[in-house]
Order: sequence, then structure tokens, then C-alpha cells
Amino acid sequence: MNNRYSRQVLFAPIGSAGQKKLMLKHVLIVGAGALGAANAEILARAGVGNLTIADRDYVEWSNLQRQQLYSEEDAMKRVPKAIAAANRINAINSEVKIHPVIIDVGVQELEELTIGIDLIIDATDNFDIRRIINDVAQKRDIPWIYGGCVGSYGLSFTVIPGVSPCLACLMEAFPLEGMTCDTVGVIQPAIQMVVSHQSSEALKILSEDLQSLRKTLVSFDLWKNHYSSIDVSSMKKQECLSCGINKTYPNLSYNQQTKAAILCGRDTVQIRPPEPKNMNLNHLAQMISGQGLKVEQNPFLLSVSMDNCRLVIFKDGRVLVHGVSDIAQAKSIYHRYLG
Repeated sequence: MNNRYSRQVLFAPIGSAGQKKLMLKHVLIVGAGALGAANAEILARAGVGNLTIADRDYVEWSNLQRQQLYSEEDAMKRVPKAIAAANRINAINSEVKIHPVIIDVGVQELEELTIGIDLIIDATDNFDIRRIINDVAQKRDIPWIYGGCVGSYGLSFTVIPGVSPCLACLMEAFPLEGMTCDTVGVIQPAIQMVVSHQSSEALKILSEDLQSLRKTLVSFDLWKNHYSSIDVSSMKKQECLSCGINKTYPNLSYNQQTKAAILCGRDTVQIRPPEPKNMNLNHLAQMISGQGLKVEQNPFLLSVSMDNCRLVIFKDGRVLVHGVSDIAQAKSIYHRYLG
């Protein structure tokens, strides 16, 4: 061990013993956007031995405002985010082994990616994947750290299987779903605040200082100067199907996943949520039109015109993505506006 980590070793809760533990650990980061890129850089600089970075997308110009690992050249060349992140991290710390994976993460993919993993960091942009992460983590007994950020608002929670409530427990009490960065925007300081909470919890887990873990759900709004830390330990439910006594891991079942299908001969992909929703079309139209997109509405559906495609959103949550015949691309557009 060279003096690269000397200041971190001087920090007593980690020390030389904790540093050696970090170097032996393997972290899976799901998503290489703003949260994923920042977490990956912090953990690489800290000397975590192995990082697997999974992402389905490529670098775009709009990413550069907040996604710190990427450059203008990455955006010009449309480099896949996982590859661009790996290239940058290799330049930062060549001692860390980076495993970039260009993939649309689903149940099967996550089951394979979590073999031999010590920690999962959530850096995704939608709750479909988060629900799957939650169930796979419970099934494999892997801790994971939830993080979300939109506008100036952010929140984070550390899930320890068998100890803390899981995401499914919390979602009954907290409105975790909703707006996205593509409908209301996001500011960099809020992202960094979420990342600070996620990465500090990650270092505690990886250095095996579990006594120091935060046991609360943290939320904040930097613009409105609000901050809260809520004790949610009592929300762990024995009857929870993801983490309770009789676990069935429902989000790993096909019936509980968002469905996507190419409509024959129509250059259109239909996407259906696991269960029918009751969409507030007026609210959604207001958010999307704020992005300068053309929005048309009737009592039954919302039509959103973009450069190369058109979204038709029904009140029950079903969406048609016209002008697209690739399911992965359609899902990316869907999650961009509907979370």
C-alpha cells in the first residue's frame, strides 16, 4: 500500500485495516449517470478494489452539466457511459479494476451481475429497476444504497437485508416515485449531496464499520433549505413479500415487471406498467410542456411530440412510443419522462 491513501488511513474509523478491506471489495453501480459517475469516482479514489458499472446509455451534451466523469469528446462521439466512466477512472486510479457493462438491466442481468458483489449502489433513473435491485439484494443478502435526486430535492437510504426495512416497506409510506430530471430539471449541488450520503455509507459498509451506518431516511431540498432525517426502523414489515418472513421476491416475477412490445407493422413500441395507474394528465402535461415540447391533450390521453418520435400516454399508464422499433430505446424514453 503506497501513500496514495495516506490521508484516508489517518482517518481513524477506516485506518490501515479498513483500507485493506476496501481493496478486497467489489461494488456494483447500477447506472452511470450523475449519481453513478460521482459515486464511481469517489470509490475509485478511495481504493475500492473492483467496480462494476452497468448502464445502457451513451453520453449526450445535456449530461455534461451534472455527470462529472464525462467530456465534450465523449458526447461528440456518443461513447457509452459505462465505457467513458471506465476510461476516466482508469486514468484516476489504475489500481482499481473497472468492469464496464453496456446493458439494459433487468432481472436476469441483475441476477448475473450480483454474483460475488459486496454492495450495490443505486444510481438508476426509474423505480422498475430499483424494485428489482431491492428483491435481488434481499434474495442474495447484499446491502444496497438507494439514492434519488430531482430539481433541488434528494433522498437516500441504506438497505441492510435482515436488519432494515426494504424499499417495498418504505414505498407504502413515502411518495418516492414521481418527477424526473427531464421534466423538472436538476441542479448539481443536490446531486453531490445525495452522492455524499451514498458514498459515505458505502465506505462504512466496505470497511465493515456497520455500527456507524445511518439508520434513517435522509431527504432534503437545498433550494428551500429543508433537511430531514427520519427514523424508519419501525416500518420494516414482517408480511413484506420482499423482506418479510415469507419472502416471494415479487419484483423478480414477470407479472410484476413493466412490459414492452413492438406493435407489428407500426414502428411503435407499447409499454405497460405492472399494474394500471391513474395518471394525472393535467399535471404531467404541465411538466412536459415546460421542456419546450409540443403537448396535445384530450380527456383520455396525452400526446407529446419530439424530434424523432411521439409519446402517447394513457390515463392507465400505458404508453405508445411512435417512431421507435427498439424496445430498449423506447424504455429509455419512457423512463425519462415517467420515472
